[in-house]
Amino acid sequence: MPIVRLKIDVAGTVGDEAWREINQFGQIQSADFGPQFGSGGLAPGQVATAASAVRPSESLKPYPKGAWIGAEIRLQTPLLAQYAVSHYLEQERVLDADVVE
Repeated sequence: MPIVRLKIDVAGTVGDEAWREINQFGQIQSADFGPQFGSGGLAPGQVATAASAVRPSESLKPYPKGAWIGAEIRLQTPLLAQYAVSHYLEQERVLDADVVE
């Protein structure tokens, strides 16, 4: 099953706010977001709470400028994965999208 990996710009957001703002490709099998798929520009304490159940109002402060957290999208065919890459790269908060399998 092809996998598309994303780098999501989370700067200025809290929790999984940036992920929830992403317009998902319509034909995905599954989609997951979190530091287990990579992260950058985050302090260790921020990585631990990224994409957790922390509500935005409970989060201490927004992610810093330059911070990103990864996501993984599973699709049924390689062709759909290529279409998904194009779909995600058109979105402002998506820094990078690549097919990895």
